[in-house]
Amino acid sequence: MALYMDVHHLDGPVGIDDVAKAHAADLEKQDGHGVHYLRYWVDESAGKIFCLVDAPDAEAANTVHREAHGLVADEIHLVVEGL
Repeated sequence: MALYMDVHHLDGPVGIDDVAKAHAADLEKQDGHGVHYLRYWVDESAGKIFCLVDAPDAEAANTVHREAHGLVADEIHLVVEGL
């Protein structure tokens, strides 16, 4: 498994409550793909969402988003956790 940070660029502001609902949907779908969504951050006014995910590959992470709510990431970066 590897850590990925995905980034969603929405076309306008996004509310934290809506992102929380999407994250809950991800959690319901993740086990079937060997994926674990760990945390997320939201820039509400800029319409950006950042998700930290432990996944076998980037496509598995995006598959969970696609099946859970259809909002796939615009970018997915392989990351290494630091202290």
